[in-house]
Amino acid sequence: MSTSPNRAGNPAGKPRRKDTPLDLPTARQMLPLVKSIVADIVTSRAALDQLAPERDRLDRQRRDLAWQERQRRYQVSEDIRTAEQSLSAAAAELTALGVNLLDDLAGEVDFPTKVNGRSAAFSWKLGEDGVGHWHYAGEGTRRPIPTDWDLPTAAPTRFRGQP
Repeated sequence: MSTSPNRAGNPAGKPRRKDTPLDLPTARQMLPLVKSIVADIVTSRAALDQLAPERDRLDRQRRDLAWQERQRRYQVSEDIRTAEQSLSAAAAELTALGVNLLDDLAGEVDFPTKVNGRSAAFSWKLGEDGVGHWHYAGEGTRRPIPTDWDLPTAAPTRFRGQP
């Protein structure tokens, strides 16, 4: 019998995913799909934010509700379940693509990469035309992507857009 405690290596049960660095052309090629997924996430989050106060009000008054209000309470609960499932599925899609969701309300995502050997990310927000910003891991400041990062990899640059 072992005297060591049984501890799960991953207590939350979430799949572990190591950020795989993406180069700039790949991030830009992925953007149309990512835009669609992020739009679904933002829509689901907005629906949840709109429905939650109504659900809370109806739950507080549940004993005094007329039949129509009870029906509405059931409908709101179902709408919330649907929005939560949609949000969860869309977030899982991003994770499967190797993209990190930073803000489900603003629709901000990161495409992990390496810059000068350091962990970094290309950053995009819903409403932006393309992937045009980057930052080092742990930094909140989004910096414009330098134009020389778009040059072919044969050109001498400090970052060639490759992991």
